[in-house]
Amino acid sequence: MVHKHPDFFCWHWTVKAGDAQACGVPPEVAPAPGEQASLHGRLRWEEGEDVVQQMVREGAYEPIPVKSSPRRNPIHSLRRRRRREMAASTFMGSPSWLRIRLLPSGPPRLSLRALSSRVRASADVGGGPVRVRFAPSPTGNLHVGGARTALFNYLFARSRGGKFVLRVEDTDLERSTKKSEEAVLSDLAWLGLDWDEGPDIGGEFGPYRQSERNSLYKQHAEKLMESGAVYRCFCSNEELEKMKETSNRMKLPPVYMGKWATASDAEVQQELEKGTPYTYRFRVPKEGFLKINDLIRGEVSWNLNTLGDFVIMRSNGQPVYNFCVTVDDATMRISHVIRAEEHLPNTLRQALIYKALGFAMPLFAHVSLILAPDKSKLSKRHGATSVGQYKEMGYLPQAMVNYLALLGWGDGTENEFFTIVDLVEKFTINRVNKSGAVFDATKLKWMNGQHLRSLPSDLLIKDFKDRWRNTGILLESESGFAKEAAELLKEGIDLITDADAALCNLLSYPLHDTLSSDEAKPVVEDKLSEVASALISAYDSGELGQALAEGDDGWNKWVKAFGKTHKRKGKSLFMPLRVLLTGKLHGPAMGSAILLVHKAGSSEVVGPQSGFVNLNERFKILKELDWESLQKEQESPVESAVPVAS
Repeated sequence: MVHKHPDFFCWHWTVKAGDAQACGVPPEVAPAPGEQASLHGRLRWEEGEDVVQQMVREGAYEPIPVKSSPRRNPIHSLRRRRRREMAASTFMGSPSWLRIRLLPSGPPRLSLRALSSRVRASADVGGGPVRVRFAPSPTGNLHVGGARTALFNYLFARSRGGKFVLRVEDTDLERSTKKSEEAVLSDLAWLGLDWDEGPDIGGEFGPYRQSERNSLYKQHAEKLMESGAVYRCFCSNEELEKMKETSNRMKLPPVYMGKWATASDAEVQQELEKGTPYTYRFRVPKEGFLKINDLIRGEVSWNLNTLGDFVIMRSNGQPVYNFCVTVDDATMRISHVIRAEEHLPNTLRQALIYKALGFAMPLFAHVSLILAPDKSKLSKRHGATSVGQYKEMGYLPQAMVNYLALLGWGDGTENEFFTIVDLVEKFTINRVNKSGAVFDATKLKWMNGQHLRSLPSDLLIKDFKDRWRNTGILLESESGFAKEAAELLKEGIDLITDADAALCNLLSYPLHDTLSSDEAKPVVEDKLSEVASALISAYDSGELGQALAEGDDGWNKWVKAFGKTHKRKGKSLFMPLRVLLTGKLHGPAMGSAILLVHKAGSSEVVGPQSGFVNLNERFKILKELDWESLQKEQESPVESAVPVAS
């Protein structure tokens, strides 16, 4: 029986008779000699890390995913119940539970403390666990396209209980830099894409920089030489160029047509004795085709006669990209290669190398390109394209992750707001679209605002206050003014950096510009000058100042009385007051805004960089306003714009 309980995780394993005692199986349920028994039990969530993965690594157990109905599965309901408490990544699998089969390698150490849903290691390739990799070249910043590829790899690994490997492809010695590598790793860490193996933390299959794996490449190149899969090519650059020209003239694929594929041992030895530089070329079959089943694009095939023999080792001893990648993926036991579609043509060469070396080929998934609004490939000419740029612009990592995930993937619903935990739970490779996704900077900013406002209120307010103090807009951030300003303005802010402009706008008083605008014309014509005179009287008498000193209640009572006295209500009351007191036609709640202006003027929290105009200065501007001239400008804006000739 499988129990439902909020504090336990249910388990099931099959145990052989000879292992029962060592595993601590009670005698009354132990199997008879030569038989097996299926046992069920439960383990406390708090009893520690998942040791099943350790036992699988040690060869003692074989994980077998068991499909079951989500409606009857206790893990399905427990995952939802405990997700908030274990968001760090405990729940990373599907609602399947797990059967563990003991292998006949001797009694294992059964120190079961917890069974995590992460232990859904897939057996897609040769029965092994899921292992994916992201392999950036440290020749520049992390592009948003590369970040999305890394994200899809990360989500696939975490959702399948696998490993996410980071490998640095730095064979381009002229362009690769340590600074660029550090920047790429920093950007990935900022996005929250933590890796299980990599150049900075090591791992079982290192080293994780291609520049440190040359001996491994040479070893496998020699293996191919011994098997006859590759041969030495002594063609000069001039000879190769002539072959290319001949192919173009005959309108044939630019394949190698040199003699060294069929050269005799004597001919080869003669060139070696002369010291002629040579490359290693891979022998490609002259006919036939190669077919793969891409997890995103379906069946993809190539005719082999379009390829020709290709180089895997240059004359300077440096391995070529496709050879390095194949050896790395094979020796690091990568099960799934998830990468950009621009790498699809490379798959043909890599598949041939896999076969020649006797390696099992991984499953491939080629992700569509990210496009600019004009449907061309996204590039620098379209604006910011690197993760680092968006970080500097004030974007949140969780917003970037959310938006990048939606560039080519969706969960099948209308929902667009996902946390990283949500994405791990819902991500499947079969929902990745093979058509290009358009990068919309406006939508990214909107999404950043959604994530910004989803932060705990106290954290968001602290971020705003700290920023205002650091930029000099506020002299100190611990006052009630800073907190009230953050509360008032947060709904209109999509980027943390926008908080500066939002507060400065609140504190400013652009009355002249507002009154001169076409949009303000109806307000001016609604006897705005009369409202201004009444407002000035209320301020000079101290009536308005007293109301503001009493806070919300005082303000609300004063506004109601002012409207009643001057027979105004609704828009005809509030719009003139907004324009005259704030200097603007639009903005946050007028009462809250003018109360903050009053508070800023009565304290010393506002810095000189804010452009703050206090109430005294605002009413001075109001008193000096020439309403008659303003009326004439409104009536004949064209004439007033023409300069008078001297």
